[in-house]
Amino acid sequence: MHHFTEFGLSNTKEMLERAEKGHYAVPAFYPISIEQFNAIGDVIIATKTPMILLASPNLFRQLEPAMLSRLAQGLVDRVREAGIPSPIALHLDHGHTYEECVAAIENGFSSVMIDGSLLPFEENIALVKRVVEYAHRHDVSVEAELGILSGDEEDASKAGVETLYTDPNKAIEFIRRSGCDSLAISIGTQHGLVKMKPNPDGSLPELRYDILDAIEKEIPDFPIVLHGSSNIDRRFVEMINEHGGKVAETVGIPDKEISKAATRGVAKVNIATDGWICALAHTRRLLDEHPEAIDSRVFTLKTRAEMKELYLHKINVLGSANHYYE
Repeated sequence: MHHFTEFGLSNTKEMLERAEKGHYAVPAFYPISIEQFNAIGDVIIATKTPMILLASPNLFRQLEPAMLSRLAQGLVDRVREAGIPSPIALHLDHGHTYEECVAAIENGFSSVMIDGSLLPFEENIALVKRVVEYAHRHDVSVEAELGILSGDEEDASKAGVETLYTDPNKAIEFIRRSGCDSLAISIGTQHGLVKMKPNPDGSLPELRYDILDAIEKEIPDFPIVLHGSSNIDRRFVEMINEHGGKVAETVGIPDKEISKAATRGVAKVNIATDGWICALAHTRRLLDEHPEAIDSRVFTLKTRAEMKELYLHKINVLGSANHYYE
């Protein structure tokens, strides 16, 4: 059993409470390579932003939870050696079982998400309460999800066909009864490469800020989480396709919508797809330019700077720079 403080990690509860009250959102980035870990460290040092590192059960299978904790520790050590006090958390994203959450906590994760959104309402509450009871004994905060986001959070190639909105009254009841520390809801975003369902005329709808307002009115200062929030820059999609890829329809969330949500109660915004397509686009380009390469560092070392620029932009969109605390 490892407590997250052994790795210099921070609990997300205070991070998100400060963000909600400060009208900004904490970036939650999903690194799946060493270059992405390093680029995230670069932007923390450059901007003094709080940061949440996302890891799903799929990443468990790729790197193992114990390895992830130590990678996070290495990042924390580097940031601290640079004199930056920004809080950094390691978060289980979309844990689907009690056992997955326990495994994350035992291996030093500082917060977990238990995703019971596909369960009936009462079963979802019961599962969250069980995870909360265990997690809180170890000072770990718990994110839950209510309302279904279309698409597949683990496979961005599977685009959703509709967006389902969270009922704010159900969200209020859920928060009060489950004991969760933050809640992911749907206000118009979805997983996959189609993040938002366009209007019949092709324009994009605004996010449902009225849902955020309704929850804030009843439970002030409660942190809301937004998933499926990548912008999906067309430059990266075109670069992927130009260099041998095959990415079809994409619809991202406009930056202005995410910035607005960050001032209206959304305290954490998950960004996965944007980081992945940026890295993939530049990898495909570099492999095309260096067909003789047998050393992967020909492309991996060069993607770090590109990732840094992307993450700097995201932090600007979320307004999280300089919101560190001792």
